[in-house]
Amino acid sequence: MAYEIAQRFPDEVLYQDEGPFVSLYQPTHRRFPENKQDPIVFKNLLRTVVTSLSKNYEKDIVTQIMEPFHELEEDTPFWNNTSEGIAVLASRNRCIVYNLQIPVKEFATVADSFHIKPLIKAFQSTENYQLLGLSSTQFTLYQGDRNGFSQVTLPSDTPRTLEEVLGNQLTDSYLSHGSYGGTGSHTMYHGHGDAKQERDNDTEKFFRYVDRFVLDHYSKTSKLPLIVVSLPELFSLFKNLSNNPYVLDEGIENAYDSLDKDALKAKALEIIKPINEKKIQKVVESYKIAEAEALGSSGVKVVAKAAFNSRIATLLIEESNIVPGKINRATGEVEYGDIKDPAFDDLLDDIAELTLMRKGDVLVIPKEMMPSTTGVAAIFRY
Repeated sequence: MAYEIAQRFPDEVLYQDEGPFVSLYQPTHRRFPENKQDPIVFKNLLRTVVTSLSKNYEKDIVTQIMEPFHELEEDTPFWNNTSEGIAVLASRNRCIVYNLQIPVKEFATVADSFHIKPLIKAFQSTENYQLLGLSSTQFTLYQGDRNGFSQVTLPSDTPRTLEEVLGNQLTDSYLSHGSYGGTGSHTMYHGHGDAKQERDNDTEKFFRYVDRFVLDHYSKTSKLPLIVVSLPELFSLFKNLSNNPYVLDEGIENAYDSLDKDALKAKALEIIKPINEKKIQKVVESYKIAEAEALGSSGVKVVAKAAFNSRIATLLIEESNIVPGKINRATGEVEYGDIKDPAFDDLLDDIAELTLMRKGDVLVIPKEMMPSTTGVAAIFRY
């Protein structure tokens, strides 16, 4: 396969020196028939990429870069299993694909660096969160932001129910006694002896599996806050045994299948919005203190030079602001230009990329929360 499915961000692909660099973003659909249009939209975006590449590079370089794109275009299983969007980053030597859980705007560009602002936003902990819908017998994972949430597509071989997880370890109380009720409702059993204790033990084993699976495969990678949605007694049990540091103390204490999507979104935002605003405001206040002590700046040229010199500890960039230009990778000086020219990209995006490469933190935040009007603000290391 000429392309790789990536799970982590940032990826080592960002650290490549030799361009050109292709960045492609596309909203996608989960279900038929809407997802039948996704490969067509992708093909149209590829025409934009080929046109741009052909203006500045030899045919063999264009062919080399486009090979994984064409392979992806023909990969029917991939298009049948997308979520809310995709991001593709490609150079001469490597092509990686992100299957995103949040929507992105349709966009394709060729430049001397990758366009990564949408990916930063997709993976950062502010605004975004995950929901764990949990009953005593199964679980579902969701990814959300201020616009809503959608179900995370788990690998097809992932055990999701108590019976699938425990298999032969499942006690007789589940196998030989009847149960009644919906997914998230109280379950009624008939039996005798220690059946309830056995069921409680099975539930605890199942919850430990869910906790470990979500932590290892999702929370460690995304670092997103995790809101548990379950009945009160189940929430208490899960919270007490969980080793996931991203599980929030406050959950939604309802059967997760008893709430419609709008009600669930509203309850999730009630929990996550003040937490995220507090995080951002704390960084903004730190920036104001740093600026007063000459350890912070919102000047684009100053911040670009600081990123070049590995001086940025924390960078804030405005979500919707684009400054056409680039950073000279030899000197750190700013060069302004036309965003349609492959030699240029979004200067703010370049600053963010350099900051990440130098192990700084980057937050993409809405305009109304920015402490500057330039689209950028940085806290320096020294």
